[in-house]
Amino acid sequence: MPAPDFPRIEPLGEAALLVRFADRLDEAANRAGLAFRAALEVDTVAGAGETAASLGSVLVAVEGDAEAVEDTLRRRLAARDWRAAPLPPRRLWEIPCAYGGDHGPQLEETARLAGTTPEAAVAELSAARVRVLALGFAPGMPYCGILPTRWDVPRQTGLTPKVPEGALVLAVRQFVLFGTSAPTGWRQVGLTRFGCFRPDQARPIALRPGDEVRFPAVSPAELEDRAGESPEFGGATWREIA
Repeated sequence: MPAPDFPRIEPLGEAALLVRFADRLDEAANRAGLAFRAALEVDTVAGAGETAASLGSVLVAVEGDAEAVEDTLRRRLAARDWRAAPLPPRRLWEIPCAYGGDHGPQLEETARLAGTTPEAAVAELSAARVRVLALGFAPGMPYCGILPTRWDVPRQTGLTPKVPEGALVLAVRQFVLFGTSAPTGWRQVGLTRFGCFRPDQARPIALRPGDEVRFPAVSPAELEDRAGESPEFGGATWREIA
């Protein structure tokens, strides 16, 4: 059940409006944002520019009359229940991942926080089918969820100085897949060879918000073999889904 004051429209600086469907992580609000943004891309709003979806909101750049854009957005929001709207066409990705050991040095700690064993954690995490909720922090970096409540493990109180490109990390019921080596407060449970950001490609960012993802478990040797066979996506495969 949405809060009574959502969806709502808020100004974001002088040149954008933010359509918010929730004020916290919420699966239905994320679906609403994805569906609403897709509709804006098909049926554009006069005076509006670029749009972008985040965890529970949609940014709409304003290039014309802001008041007119806001009026149009309000009418479209009122036209249907966006939390019940179907998701736009998307893809299902299978991204092989080596869990634990040197490839996932914080798997055991993460499993303990979730109240399970490392072996059971790998079985559950590798079977989970999650959605790209949003891209952010770094180019192409996906936030994927929403995992079951047991995985509502907190972020670390300190920072891991650096995780490698392709690191699969976990906190607060989400995976984040790192597109570059970086410090993080999340816990690394596995490693992929997937390139989230490929600046030399015509389409540098592979994943899109709304795409669904699985991270099936493979051995470290199989991870390298599959990446060698399909270096563009580190051995990952994908297919269109309705």
